[in-house]
Amino acid sequence: MDELDPVIHPAVRLKITATLATMPPGDSMAFPRLQELLDLTAGNLSTHLRKLEDAGYVEVEKTHRGRTPVTYLRLSRTGRRAFEDYTAALRALLAP
Repeated sequence: MDELDPVIHPAVRLKITATLATMPPGDSMAFPRLQELLDLTAGNLSTHLRKLEDAGYVEVEKTHRGRTPVTYLRLSRTGRRAFEDYTAALRALLAP
């Protein structure tokens, strides 16, 4: 049996990864939108995103819309693969 990825496994990180995985590869989501979807505080979301970014699973792009700073998030190719491996391992664990 494959191990469940300890970076993705915590509930909040699993929700972040699953949400970003629903978008086509290369697409990104604004930080406030992800925060709203997951009903998380900015600090809590930032902390978990940092772990995912450090693992190379999430790419963070900081830019400006006019004079307003905006942060966009996307699942990296490595992150998408890790999520696919995680879900496969979970299915194997739950299989009879």
